[in-house]
Amino acid sequence: AATTPRVPSTALALQNFDMNYSLQFGEAWPSVRVSLLSEQKYGALVNRFADVDHVTQELELVNAADFVSKGLQKAQHLQQGSAVEPAVREQSVSQEAPSERQAAKLPPLSALITPNIKCYTFPRGDITRFRSARPDVLGILNYYLLDAASLLPVLALNIQPGDLVLDLCAAPGGKTLAILQTGLCGHLAANDVSISRMKRLQQVLNSYVPKQVKETVCITSWDGRNWAELEGGAFHKVLVDVPCTTDRHSVMEEDNNIFHKRRSKERQMLPMLQLQLLVAGILATMPGGEVVYSTCSLSQLQNEYVIE
Repeated sequence: AATTPRVPSTALALQNFDMNYSLQFGEAWPSVRVSLLSEQKYGALVNRFADVDHVTQELELVNAADFVSKGLQKAQHLQQGSAVEPAVREQSVSQEAPSERQAAKLPPLSALITPNIKCYTFPRGDITRFRSARPDVLGILNYYLLDAASLLPVLALNIQPGDLVLDLCAAPGGKTLAILQTGLCGHLAANDVSISRMKRLQQVLNSYVPKQVKETVCITSWDGRNWAELEGGAFHKVLVDVPCTTDRHSVMEEDNNIFHKRRSKERQMLPMLQLQLLVAGILATMPGGEVVYSTCSLSQLQNEYVIE
């Protein structure tokens, strides 16, 4: 055992993904694999509590564009195009499977996008790094760097004015900050079981949110699986962004890698933990409310199968 070459956790992760995702994605896996191993591309979430006009002008000068507004424009264009032949569309919907008919009743994409959220990215194929955020005269940082895909669960929450919102697994805080950027929450509860990760969330709020706004956020460090015992059926919207294999991190970083041999049991138990957190999120939601479940993994075992 002492002389056996140590296999890096990143290599173990990639072996696992090659074995499982090649079956899941078929011919598309080599392309997905290249993307997974490519350098991470960041988005700059504009902080609405800073000087928004100045920040957006600065970002546009370096050829970055707001992908949220671009998505809204595309959604509106698609809606206008689909309205041309409503009779044909109605006929096609009536022939769909029940799950597809239910999907057809979902609100249009444009209804899920709040103009208050702005996130800038560089053009496709351009992995230029944004420079570090700078504080304004009040000491508030002007934008937050994150994987732009992290915004999608927040947009999917479809937060409406006055909604009571729970971020059940909130740390390290990027999605919590994005929720605050909507300016629509009547109340926001941010929870995470990890005290060390909650310190990171506190740092994010201290750096990006004025004190009077931060004081309106209820920050707790409960085991999310037991949330219903604390406050069941109380929220309009609940985000359940669960711990997962964080696929890009797993193939790129040795530090805190869940594919380390010491964490094998923890990794195997992830789907059960995810299921328990999702059930807790559902129980925390009032009748008629909405729950968004999200991961940073491509695994069906951690996504579709948990939902099923």
